[in-house]
This record gives sequence, C-alpha cells and structure tokens, in this order.
Amino acid sequence: MPDEQERANRWFRVQPIGYVRRPGAPEPDPEVFYDPWEETALEILPRWVDALAGIEEYSHLYVIFWLDRVRRARKPRFPVPEGRDGLPEVGLFATRTPRRPNPIGTSAPRLLRREGATLWVSGSDAWPGTPILDIKGYTPRDDLRPDATVPEWLETLWALHDAERRGAIRGC
Repeated sequence: MPDEQERANRWFRVQPIGYVRRPGAPEPDPEVFYDPWEETALEILPRWVDALAGIEEYSHLYVIFWLDRVRRARKPRFPVPEGRDGLPEVGLFATRTPRRPNPIGTSAPRLLRREGATLWVSGSDAWPGTPILDIKGYTPRDDLRPDATVPEWLETLWALHDAERRGAIRGC
C-alpha cells in the first residue's frame, strides 16, 4: 500500500464522454447565469453512443462534469458563501462552489428525450462546452435520502437564489 506522501502526489487521468451544448446561449462568462431549467443538450461522443442504450427509460440522470474553466482551490479557504453578508463562513466542502481541489461538478437533471447521441435535459446549469465525465441513471432507491437535512444558511441561500432568478432581487 502506498504511503501518505505517495498517495498525496498521485494523479488520475479522466476523459470526456461528451460536452454540454446550450442552443442560443452566449459564450461562457463567469458573470452570466445559465438558467438550469432551459433545455440543455448533453452531446455524447460517437464512441460512447452504444453505452446510452436504455438510458431513455430513466426520468432523471446523474451527470458528472469537469469544471474546466474554473480556478482550482490550491488550499483550504473559508469563504462566506458567494460573499453574502449574514451567512456563516464555511469550508468549501460544505458548499457547492466550483472552486475545488478537483473541479468536479454534478447535477441530477430531468431527461426530456434522447435523440441519437444527444440527451436533452432540464435542470443543469453547466456552461456550454463543459466536458461530461460520466452519466448514470438516477435511482431513487440509491440516490434519494428522505432523512437528509441541510444547514439553515443553505436554505437562506436557496431562497435568495430563487428570488434573484425570478428577477425580484438584483444583487446582494
């Protein structure tokens, strides 16, 4: 078994199985909000198309992305979520910040339809061009945790996001 130093220096290679496409969306911009409920295309590379067999029987997917355009966190930080006053300082592992040691993003979008190598989904805010690392069918027996809880500050942040997305609040 490798010692701690060997494990800390170990690297892994990943490969994309496809890319995100958002028809009509502007070029990726950190200041642009991509509406997660707009239809988004998950375009799968030709060599992986056969692996999609049966995926259209699921209502939702579990999608893993490589956040290729965000700066990686090189050391632990304690950000106030999104720089908002009134929310507690927490570590990055307590948030969904894209700035992580390994920039991996996840979503569980609704699968609207499959068109050959393209999966049309709703419920993902990934930028156009984002590499897709993996797709799995969402299974409530394994993925749904009815007893799960979240911190109160996250409920507050979600309420702020929802209001902003409805256009009720501009900035904070």
